[in-house]
Amino acid sequence: MVGDSSGRDAQRYFEQLGGLLAWLPEQAERVVALLLRAFERERSVFLIGNGGSAANASHFAQDLAKGTAPGLEAPRRLRAISLADNVGFLTALANDVGYERVFEQQLRTFAQPGDLLIAISGSGNSPNILRAVEWAREAGVETLGVTGFDGGKLRSLADHALHVPCDDMGMCETLHAAVFHFAMSQLRERIEERALP
Repeated sequence: MVGDSSGRDAQRYFEQLGGLLAWLPEQAERVVALLLRAFERERSVFLIGNGGSAANASHFAQDLAKGTAPGLEAPRRLRAISLADNVGFLTALANDVGYERVFEQQLRTFAQPGDLLIAISGSGNSPNILRAVEWAREAGVETLGVTGFDGGKLRSLADHALHVPCDDMGMCETLHAAVFHFAMSQLRERIEERALP
């Protein structure tokens, strides 16, 4: 039987989660605007992250590539890919040049000026994320840093930021995912409204 303490812990947790939602609407709209611009300009969107953030990158990439299409026969799609999913390339790079370069080196292969990089790091201090963002900025790739805690170095390094001010990694990842789902649904609606070819 669940005791009173467990119920209070759950209440506190979800109240804290709910309180953090107030930080998100304006930031979420900016994320939508960045992605819509990438679609309109026929640019590619790359997503990177480690651990839970890699899982979020993977999920959001497939939502963007498939979920934003107005139909299965749509001639244009938002080109989005998670570089955390390219296992063969990622592990070869980790083995040969070190884990800190696994995303930067993939970007060197695939990215073009004007593309968008979404870099997800709860702490904002993951060395492989920072290195990728540094390279992207030098190469003319627009960057969005998605962070928690105090934002770390990523928050100020990236061109744009989505920041959840929370010291709980699980909450950060949950709220990042909430913004990503909002962005996907809004993009689909706006692409349909504008009848973009």
